[in-house]
Amino acid sequence: MRRAFSLLLLASVVSAAQAGVKVTVEPSKKSVRENVEAYIGPVEASSREGLERQLRHIDEQATLAAQALGYYQTRNQLDITGPDDAPQLDVRVELGEPVRLDQVAVQVLGAGAGTPAFQLGVDELLPKGQILNHGRYETLKSRINSRALRYGYFDGQYLKRELRVDVERSKADVDVQYDTGPRYSFGPVHFSDTQFNDDLLARMVPFESGAPYDADLVGKLNQDLLSSGYFNGVLVTAPVDKAVGGQVPVEVEISERNPHSLGFGGGYSTDVGVRGKMTWDQHWINPQGHSRGASMELSAPRQEVSAFYQVPLDDPITHNLRYFVGWQKEDIDDVQTHSLAVGAEVNKRLESGWQRSVGLRLQQEVFSLGDDSGTATMLIPSLVLQRAQTSGGIDPLRGYSLLLDAQVAKEGVLSTVDFARVMAQVKGLYTLFDKHRFLGRVALGAVATNDFSSIPPSLRFFAGGDQSIRGYEYQSLSPVDSTGETIGARYLMASSAEYQYEFIKSWRAATFVDHGNAVDSLMDPLKTSVGVGIRWASPIGPIRFDLARSLSDPDVGFKVHFSMGPEL
Repeated sequence: MRRAFSLLLLASVVSAAQAGVKVTVEPSKKSVRENVEAYIGPVEASSREGLERQLRHIDEQATLAAQALGYYQTRNQLDITGPDDAPQLDVRVELGEPVRLDQVAVQVLGAGAGTPAFQLGVDELLPKGQILNHGRYETLKSRINSRALRYGYFDGQYLKRELRVDVERSKADVDVQYDTGPRYSFGPVHFSDTQFNDDLLARMVPFESGAPYDADLVGKLNQDLLSSGYFNGVLVTAPVDKAVGGQVPVEVEISERNPHSLGFGGGYSTDVGVRGKMTWDQHWINPQGHSRGASMELSAPRQEVSAFYQVPLDDPITHNLRYFVGWQKEDIDDVQTHSLAVGAEVNKRLESGWQRSVGLRLQQEVFSLGDDSGTATMLIPSLVLQRAQTSGGIDPLRGYSLLLDAQVAKEGVLSTVDFARVMAQVKGLYTLFDKHRFLGRVALGAVATNDFSSIPPSLRFFAGGDQSIRGYEYQSLSPVDSTGETIGARYLMASSAEYQYEFIKSWRAATFVDHGNAVDSLMDPLKTSVGVGIRWASPIGPIRFDLARSLSDPDVGFKVHFSMGPEL
């Protein structure tokens, strides 16, 4: 006897105990038991008689639940126990022989046949010999439907979709034929009224008119417009019912954001003490989408003011030209500097996920550190590559960040000194079993020059502090001159390994070891420190309190470190 069924697994599991129902499956199979409990659901009965009136329905639901997972030869036994005013229902399900998949035929016809869009993974989803699972059969159909909608096969239809179950042979056959019909393409893109010019908007569209339809590109256009910084409201639709000649028009409703924004921030760390920051941005100036902004950051040892003007390039979302000017004054222990820089950089987000910045700046720095002092003028070409990936949020569970920064200058080409400088940094974060958190960090740097005394402090290397080698004061690790003052180094090597354990939600205990130094020779000794700390995943980001001590220089004693900000 052949019967055709299309049964869905229920997604939610309802606790049988709450309804006075106990389900037992023999042989024991958790998935079947949970599905039976879900199909039966809560049973409301205030007496044995009321429960008896529901036995037929409960028996049918238990049978359907088992069939949904391939068990068609079940025997159910339902017993009522307990007092009349608090009855208990015991449901015992004997599974019998399961139905297994025999012949599985899935055929895609039409323009989509053989395309990557309809590589459905049938062999993995419905392998021959596997116990029949109606949920997997429904997954196959959902997969076909979603692929058709995503890739623009809007006229697709099933020619055949059958699941045939032979209970006597304990076999099931799947026979599906789907005709995709033609693939639609993108039509023209229509934007609502806006002050931005058509050329800028067109460069934000990630597809050409006439290109094959892909719903992901519609979503990407919506996301890109929101991330452009120009709009506070975006709605992108592709109404298929308005398609003409197989082309789907794309309609974009946008509203501009307030062009001006003013931001204030602050923080504290043991490196620089209390610091405050103010930013001003004009997110768009003209119909071409140009923008500008300025920022000021103040702390006791460092004061900085900068401004920029930005021009969107061929892809306004990922590619821009930024002009900048900045002034900085720094006075940290033995190091005093005043610097002024003006330049430009071309920023581009590559398809690989890397952020690339190619720049050229003219920098003048007046400095004094130890026995070295002077004025350095440098025309500096630079290349910066960055990449970061996290699980998201201000307190991610896992992720990494990569940084490579290379700079050069040539004496005589608007520069008073030759040098080549490179620095690389890798950070990683991984959380295991929700509570165990592991962090690692490695930073390497080198500067090559034939006149190190003329290299300004901003291009030398220092170590020590909250973000470097804890257990030492900020920038206290470097070679010293004849008077014992730190003067910066040619090389940087700094690493850290940290373990955190969440003992209360959002609070973690930490232990760590830091290793490295800023040195003039790769043979110079490195420093090691260890410590413990507390982490709070606050609503504004991680806050860290550490107590560290050097193993290399125990006379330095314990150092307290306090810092705020992301760990990657």
